[in-house]
Order: sequence, then C-alpha cells, then structure tokens
Amino acid sequence: MKKPEILQVGPYPESDQERLDARFTMHRYFDADDKTAFLNDVAPGIRGIATRGELGASRQIIEALPNLEVISVYGVGYDAVDLDAAKERNVGVSNTPNVLTGDVADMAVAMMLAQARGMIGADAWVRSGNWASKGFYGTRARAFGKRVGILGLGRIGYAVAKRLAAFDMDIAYTSTGEKDLAESWTYCADTRSLAERSDFLFVTLAASAETRHIVNQEVIEALGPDGILINVSRAANVDEEALLSALEKGTLGAAALDVFEGEPKINPRFLTLDNILLQPHIGSATPETRRAMGDLMYENLVAHFEGGDLVTPIL
Repeated sequence: MKKPEILQVGPYPESDQERLDARFTMHRYFDADDKTAFLNDVAPGIRGIATRGELGASRQIIEALPNLEVISVYGVGYDAVDLDAAKERNVGVSNTPNVLTGDVADMAVAMMLAQARGMIGADAWVRSGNWASKGFYGTRARAFGKRVGILGLGRIGYAVAKRLAAFDMDIAYTSTGEKDLAESWTYCADTRSLAERSDFLFVTLAASAETRHIVNQEVIEALGPDGILINVSRAANVDEEALLSALEKGTLGAAALDVFEGEPKINPRFLTLDNILLQPHIGSATPETRRAMGDLMYENLVAHFEGGDLVTPIL
C-alpha cells in the first residue's frame, strides 16, 4: 500500500525522523532552495503536514495542497497555523499539549531565579577573576515572598503558579474568567492591574490575534522599574519595541525571554542590554519531553490515516 505523503515544514530529532520516514513519504520543505517550485511539484500527492509550533502552516501553503487532510503540530502552540484556512478546507489540526507543561514551567521558574539573583552575571564574575581581584559581586533581587502575576492560567500557567507557591509568593492571575480554584490566588480582570500588583510577571497564555502585544507599553510601565517580565509563551504576546525601550530607559527592571520575534534572528538591541536574560527557545528542550512530543505528533498522523480521530485535536 502506498504510504501517505507528508509535507515536512521543519527538521525533527533523528529518532522522530526515522519513524516518520518509515511510516510516511516525507517531503522536506525546509531543505528546498526554491520552496515555491518544490511545493508545486509535490502538492498533488500531499495529504498531511508535519510542522513545528513556531513554523506552523500558512494559508499560502494550505491552499497550495488540494488533497490536504491533516496538520500535525510538534509543540503546544499553534498560532502559526492559519486555522481559518484549515477550517475552510475541512483540514484537521492537532498539537502536542500536556507533555511539555512541566518542563516549560520548570524553565520559567529557573529563568526567574537566574535573572532575579543575577546568576549569569555572577558566573561570569567568578570566571573573569573579578571575584578574586575586585571582591563582592553585589546584591540582587529576592524571589521568595514577592508578588507574582500569571498572565494566562492554562496548563503551563497553573504549573508555574504551583511551583511558585512553594516560594511563598503572593500569586495573582488573569484568564478568560475567574477560575474555581482550590488555591486562594487573586484574580485580576485585566493585564494592566495584574502587572501593577506584580514584582514578577509571567507570560504563559496561548497566542492568538486577540493576544498580540497584550503586554504593551502600558502594561510594561505598570510592572515598573523594579519589575521583572518572564515570557515562555509566544513572542507575539509582548510588544518587543515597547519592551526594548523600557529596558533601555530603565522603566522596566529586567526581563527573561525564551521567545523572540523572527527567531533565531533576534533584534540586535537585545544583545547590548545587561538587564535581560536571553534563552534560545528551549522551554521544552529535555530528552523526555521532546520524545513525548514526537510520539504525540506521530500518533496524531497515524490515527488520522488509519481512519480514527485525532488524539489531541484543535480542529
């Protein structure tokens, strides 16, 4: 029986690639020099798309594939997939939720601690010989007992908040509405009021057209010159221009980012700042989680082509 043909938008770990190659005919869009010509050549046979969260599937790609049936996303975020185009074509879409929640939450807390306590700079202080020659590195911000805001109390936001509760932090959150929680966390109806009461603001909400730049100049100013912003969601949720200006002027204390507009090519202004922690989008980058993500992406494709329902459907 002929193997289903899949358009592969980006590379995967070797173990996932081997399994996909064995079960499907994979067409590597990301390797093509002339992507338009490549897409035109393979389009008639393509029945599925395998992509990553940050790469997605544009309307242009979806509309170029007349026999497309399913899009399987390796990652929890699916904002880069044109869902309207998929709906119009009755194309199923799946992602890989749950399996990366713990690692992303761990990373968010680690970024908070590293930035608040100046751990990257302290490491450099020791390695450079400054500790021996110049002495004390200096004091940095405390984390435990401080006020924290969780912007988006979904799976990841809740996991972050649970971890921060162990630091005796005063936790508040925004969400689509007040949640019925066992925990006595404070609900804030809007992002500005959440930022205003926070020492640390975590951005953990799913990205959409509605949330684009939800962390804007007003929110950043409300967080203030002693506040720290941590983003492990999507870059589009934060107005980077407003963030950079605030960091440069000192109207925001510091930031820690795992996501950027146009990554991996980021705005060079970030590289000149000493009040920001930069991470290369590695929130889910542990072997255990990446294996689980690969498993779920693969299982969604197999389920569809064997005539079943998607395991973790979005559409």
